[in-house]
Amino acid sequence: MLLKLLNAKIHRATVSQTDANYHGSITIDGDLLDASGLLVNEGVLVADCENGNRFETYIIAGPRGSGVIGINGAAARLSQVGNHVIIMSFLSATPIEAAGHVATVVLVDEHNHVSQVIRQPTQG
Repeated sequence: MLLKLLNAKIHRATVSQTDANYHGSITIDGDLLDASGLLVNEGVLVADCENGNRFETYIIAGPRGSGVIGINGAAARLSQVGNHVIIMSFLSATPIEAAGHVATVVLVDEHNHVSQVIRQPTQG
């Protein structure tokens, strides 16, 4: 049996740009990728805090220190500049692996710079 667990999350980042004509994905500041452990091309679930829309896409790296959170392609119609989003990745783990798993939660400031990194152990 495999369990679906949170792997990493960027919590309440502010959307800084949208581009419906781009070929898809979410652009994330490289510093946020490092802090969260999220990877370029990794699939993520994005939840928009203002309108409740949720969508899946994949990550492309944005310039370090830029604070960019860009919603691209068709997903750009599901969010807008100024909205807050939660960006999450998940993993599959056996119960034994889950016992030692620690998720990474990154909190950001109003400029999408890291304000706190929380290591959240899986408890069961």
